[in-house]
Amino acid sequence: MKGSTYRRCSCRDPKTGKELGTSCPKRNSRNHCTYSIRQELPFREDGSRRSFARGGYTNVKAAQADLDHVRALLGLAKADDPEGIQLVAEMLAEVSGEKLPLPDVEETRRRLKAGQDLVGSLTVAEWLDRWLAGKRIRKSGISRYETDIRVHLKPHIGHRRLDRLRVSHLSEMFTAIADGNAEVLEQNTQRRAAVQELATIPWKGAENRARRKALKAALDAMPAFRRVTGPATRQHVKATLRASLNDAIGQQIITFNPAAHVEIDPVRKPKALVWTDERVAKWEQTGEKPSPVMVWTPEQTGAFLDFVADDRLYAMWHLIAFRGLRRGEACGQPWSETNLDRHSLTVTGQLVQDGWEVEASEPKTDSGFRVVALDDDTVSVLERYRKQQEADRAEWGSAWVNTGLVFTQEDGSWLHPGKVTDLFERLVAASGLPPIRLHDLRHGAATLMLAADIDIKIVSDTLGHSDTRITRDIYQSVLPHVGKSAAEATAKLVPLQRKAEQEERARKAAKKAKQAAKAKAKGKKKGKAEEAARKG
Repeated sequence: MKGSTYRRCSCRDPKTGKELGTSCPKRNSRNHCTYSIRQELPFREDGSRRSFARGGYTNVKAAQADLDHVRALLGLAKADDPEGIQLVAEMLAEVSGEKLPLPDVEETRRRLKAGQDLVGSLTVAEWLDRWLAGKRIRKSGISRYETDIRVHLKPHIGHRRLDRLRVSHLSEMFTAIADGNAEVLEQNTQRRAAVQELATIPWKGAENRARRKALKAALDAMPAFRRVTGPATRQHVKATLRASLNDAIGQQIITFNPAAHVEIDPVRKPKALVWTDERVAKWEQTGEKPSPVMVWTPEQTGAFLDFVADDRLYAMWHLIAFRGLRRGEACGQPWSETNLDRHSLTVTGQLVQDGWEVEASEPKTDSGFRVVALDDDTVSVLERYRKQQEADRAEWGSAWVNTGLVFTQEDGSWLHPGKVTDLFERLVAASGLPPIRLHDLRHGAATLMLAADIDIKIVSDTLGHSDTRITRDIYQSVLPHVGKSAAEATAKLVPLQRKAEQEERARKAAKKAKQAAKAKAKGKKKGKAEEAARKG
């Protein structure tokens, strides 16, 4: 195919504005004109012509080098590969039109062979936008991905070419996030100190008012209180990027996923602890929880349920406490999937919170779809609740909102999961019991089942876990009496000579003490008899 280099003068006639071209009086000057190249490309599939054109070269040598580069790229696709020929031609047409640098020949050969896009100019930000737009998941999941992309990924690596993203770039990103955390903590400390100082300044007096005004101005200039990016958030950012890059590999845009190899601090999940008497005493003194995840003892759970027995949503607290439903599952449980005659309910959906908006959704995982058995007492509680709901329906009449859900507001409309959590926390505070989260009622249900020697597989299925290891790792908070029983049972399995000797010595000592007691008693009796004889 035809191709050539040529000189071009861009001078224009001051009167007409047209290019002078070969009539330019300075054309023969050595450094006046620039050089350009043009290379014919394979025809389009519709038969139309196209070409690669580029100008602005200062000398013919540079122009010829790029022309040879273009021809080398055209030579990558063989004559018996019409698809490859078209791909290379489309790449060169795009490079010419967008004025992009000519791609490396060997890199293009590799991409062509691997079936990847030949133009690697796609940035990380552009790919993330494309990837997010193609996701078909629930709204709350999209929002979480969007936050990771907007707050962390785009600002740090969005400008980088997708095909040139490396592990080192991601390490630098997470280092920058950690540095940003230190800055946020310092700024929060400064703002907190200023707020505390402001609270100590009296309102009266010209000098005090001036100090308050200056301090308020300083506070306005400071950044607002912000949260740091913790280990769990950093792991989620990494997971978001990894998922998007895996999809890029699946679409043959890239061949390597650096997010799968970058190392960041692991997330240390808080251990669930039981509210023992000692921990309750310390909490009453200091107000501090030993762990973010706390579990009530059976007695404490019973005390709470007794305290809220008259609450309109008592049946919900009872169901979560004994059967371990998640908050969203309880809020979204329909009567159509609740069979009290058969003592079971089927979890098929949930209400999820996105920001403050609520939407109905399927369970998060396949294992979330499950049948949960109900005990007699729970069935009785739900039957009483259904009668109350029917009375509410009659009272509201035509204004009743027929959602078909088990737990609703008084008019039958959806319960807001966030408001349910707020209500639970107020009830716990009013009860005087040590604090737990609503989700910790689910922890407690799992703990009670495990303490009752329920098979771990049944517990896992009841909770909707995909693997029994999740149940063991997260929910097996050992209650004190269960741990003591296990310790005693374990100790009895090991025969110890030292232990046998100690028991023998203890028996002899007890026998000796008994004999001494008898002798003493006999002596006292004899002494009394002799004294009585003397008196007689």
